[in-house]
Amino acid sequence: MTFSITARCPDTGMLGIAVSTKLLCVGALCPFAQAGAGAIATQSFVNPYIGIKGLAYLAGGMDAVTARDLLAAGDEGRDVRQFAIVDNQGRVATYSGVSCVDWFGDHAGDGYAVAGNMLVGEPTITQMVTAFEASRGAHLAERLVGALEAGQAAGGDKRGRQSAALKVVHTEEYPLIDIRVDDHADPVAELRRVWNMYAIDRLPFMDRIPTKANPLGVINRD
Repeated sequence: MTFSITARCPDTGMLGIAVSTKLLCVGALCPFAQAGAGAIATQSFVNPYIGIKGLAYLAGGMDAVTARDLLAAGDEGRDVRQFAIVDNQGRVATYSGVSCVDWFGDHAGDGYAVAGNMLVGEPTITQMVTAFEASRGAHLAERLVGALEAGQAAGGDKRGRQSAALKVVHTEEYPLIDIRVDDHADPVAELRRVWNMYAIDRLPFMDRIPTKANPLGVINRD
């Protein structure tokens, strides 16, 4: 029902997810990320507790593969679940239940994972991989959005388009980027439009708000 990419930036340690589907509000239940712990995309008859429990496991020091195995073993609906995990060291694990709706599949790369189900076909996954690999050195959010665009161009969700989301965490307990397109005729294109605006207008402002290292933040009325 969904296609997503989950990744860690090897240069900055940022963790993030980009996801799109033919359902409302994919950003509410599918992408989970916690600074210093990891990122998880949970989809296909979505079980949000995979994200919630998974982040707790990662925050406790568990690696991605061990967390994946424990999450799958503990979910009675594992045959129809799909999820991808990247931990804070860039270790990756994917899971696609045997009864996910065709076409479904996943790919575990170096510090990233792509997964999708109920897709037009495999090119959605392969083109996302190609786009992400080709964008090394760019901001993680830009790489994630670019990969999502490539997946949509290759077919995406075979039922159509409705929502998309981008979430990136870095050093703080709040997200560095959290953009949701909840209902749109072309959600990935709209996600691109908003991300482009955010990168110019909002992202620089994030350096001014309170952090754990600087609880006051930067107070400037100009």
